[in-house]
Formats: sequence, C-alpha cells, structure tokens
Amino acid sequence: MIKIAIDGPGGAGKSSVAKLVAKKLGIVYVDTGALYRTIGYYVKEKGIDPKDAPSVVSCLPNIKIEVKFVDGTQKVFLNEEDLGDKIRTPEMSMYASAVSAIGEVRSFLLDTQRDIAKKNSVIMDGRDIGTVILPDAEVKIFLFASPECRAKRRYEELRAKGQDVSFEDVLREMNERDKNDSEREIAPAKPAEDAIMLDNSDLDLEGTADAIIAIVKEKTESK
Repeated sequence: MIKIAIDGPGGAGKSSVAKLVAKKLGIVYVDTGALYRTIGYYVKEKGIDPKDAPSVVSCLPNIKIEVKFVDGTQKVFLNEEDLGDKIRTPEMSMYASAVSAIGEVRSFLLDTQRDIAKKNSVIMDGRDIGTVILPDAEVKIFLFASPECRAKRRYEELRAKGQDVSFEDVLREMNERDKNDSEREIAPAKPAEDAIMLDNSDLDLEGTADAIIAIVKEKTESK
C-alpha cells in the first residue's frame, strides 16, 4: 500500500498526470477536486451564493456523494446522478474554490477521501492533500508551472471540449482562484514541508508522469 499526494495550483496538470501515473503504477486515482466541484454544482443548482457559508452548510445534509471506480476511472455521483463533464467548467472551478474555503465542507468530504486511501494504494491530487488530507503520505509532490503556462493548458483543454472561452478570461479566473486558494484561512494551498517541488512548465504530460514515477521509486526504494 502506498499513498501519493499531488498538490499544486489549478492548471498545473495535476489531474491528468495523476491519472496517467495511477495507470502506469496500477493504483487508484482519486480526483478530490471533483468532490468540491460536485458540492459547488449542487449549490449553483439551488441558486445559492457559494460564499454564503451558512446557506452552503445548510445544504450538506441533502448531499449524498458517492465515488465509484469504473475500469479504473473515478466517477462522482451526486444523489445517484453521474455529473460527468457538467462539473468541468471554469464556472464550476470558481464555485469549487468558494465552497472549499468553508470548514464544514472540508470536514464533510474528509472522511470520504481518507476512507478511499485506507482501502487502496492511491494517488490523490488537490491543494491540501499532503498538508491535511494525507499528511502521512509516503510521497508528497507540489506540482507547479507559470500562470501563463497553466492558463494556456486549461484554455486548450476547454476549447477541445467545445467550450467557448478566451485565453484572457481563463488566465484571469486562474489568477483569481490562485489568490483565493492561497489566502484562505482553512487549508490554504501551499506545499507540505516535506513535499518535493516539481516545476513542469517545460514538461509535457508523459515527461511529468515520468518525473513523478522517478520520485516515487526513489522514495520507496530508500525505505
């Protein structure tokens, strides 16, 4: 059993590379951001301001989130509905950032995330995996790249999905989310003290995955 924590800002490619590393190592990939996006989606559908903490917290008893793995792929169900790409929009990124700053929301999801890690060898990505969710992870990596590089990746990803977005809007929203995530009082997005910093500005997906696997092998073989 091994726990790998991948933290970093939006657009660093955490989810894509974590999926690839999971496939190469034969372990379970857990997309924690999808859980916050799911709560954000519910809040939006109810017409609630995601920064209105009391109203968001009042929704939690009505939210049932299930994580299922189908052919190694994580699917998140909200009250038995598979949301698919409905949670993969820039707007949902902002909703996720807002609700993730609420302590009760983080507590609500904490047990779900840790329970998966107890039962499986996992690679988990997010913004506070190494600091809060899996502080005992054997491997902790903080993945980052320049804002312009990350915005370009996210822009190309959204355009490929047919979404009508501009690079300028993606960059602006990314910088805003970076600021919100790093300055929030609860579980701010920052590297764990024992995390390995990995700048993938000049690495493609395969190169980043290879770099992470090399770190994992070095860490596990040294024990």
